[in-house]
Amino acid sequence: MFDKLMEAQQKAGEVKKRLDAISVTGTAEGGKITVQANANKVVQSVSIDADFFKDADKEELEELLVVAINKAMEQADNVSQSEMAAITSAMFGGMGGLFGK
Repeated sequence: MFDKLMEAQQKAGEVKKRLDAISVTGTAEGGKITVQANANKVVQSVSIDADFFKDADKEELEELLVVAINKAMEQADNVSQSEMAAITSAMFGGMGGLFGK
């Protein structure tokens, strides 16, 4: 049992490293605002089109930033869930039938 726990912790560490290296993007206003993050939900950059920035008011800009960030976080969630499902499947392989799948 202890070996399985150690293996699970090691796999979780490997997944975190992989998620750090995966880039996700959220955009708003047709790509005029772009948020880059990694799959561990760490925002790495925000880009705002210069022409859009000149004309946008503060409230509009704040709302669109939230939209772009939330889209990036949603993508990060999807990638993270896929990675965790793959690890779980690899670790527990043939046991899926035990749970009525």
